Amino acid sequence: MARVGIVLSGGGIRGIAHLGVLKAFINAGIQFSHISGTSAGAIAGAFYAAGIDPEEGLNIFIKTKLLRFIRPAVGALGLINIENTSNLLKEYFPEDKIENLKIPLTIAATNFSEGKLVYFTKGPLIRAIQASSCIPGIFRPIMIEDQMYVDGGILNNFPVEPLLEHCDFIIGSSCNHLKPVQKISNFSSLVGRAGLMSINKDMEQKVKYCNVLIEPKGMGEISTFDMKKAETIYWLAYEETLKTIKNNLLLSDLVNKT
Repeated sequence: MARVGIVLSGGGIRGIAHLGVLKAFINAGIQFSHISGTSAGAIAGAFYAAGIDPEEGLNIFIKTKLLRFIRPAVGALGLINIENTSNLLKEYFPEDKIENLKIPLTIAATNFSEGKLVYFTKGPLIRAIQASSCIPGIFRPIMIEDQMYVDGGILNNFPVEPLLEHCDFIIGSSCNHLKPVQKISNFSSLVGRAGLMSINKDMEQKVKYCNVLIEPKGMGEISTFDMKKAETIYWLAYEETLKTIKNNLLLSDLVNKT
């Protein structure tokens, strides 16, 4: 049987799209042998690798308002501590070990102290998730063995590389597609769009390593912390994945083999 891997991009609340993508593949009978993710993709990947159904993962986001634990308050002084999510995440990852997950998971993070990319494949799961999701300038860096760690998306928002030696077939899931626009209405939109253009350019170089890419259109327009769009994001990604499975010969062949 083919070893199928999936890479999950970062993207804040847009990362809920990965749960919709994963659910569609489950329903199509496709199982993954390896998962790699950054930031929001690391959270979605950890849920799936722990055996939590993606739709239940969506419900967890909505029910617990996961992002309220890390959302920066307007006018707050200093940086928010992303470690506030620890108790919540322990509910769903009681063993808190990457190597104890049901599916091998690679989490990309940035060692801010040394300025280099790090892949976590073993050790404390929650700490690695927090490090990978720690947006600099908003959250206080996570300390691991006296080193500062921040969002993996700074250096690799689409960590396909760890899958290359382990997988025969690689699926990419990106939640940052940008539609063309004629005007920008405010400064935050300008900065946000510029940032996404940068990470999308990096992703374009890596898509060649994927057999298939799932990328719901216009997802990049949704704000990083817009929790109200959670269900919309999930179902848009789910439908996009079903459509891709139906229309892509490589995926159709993969489904028929499983």
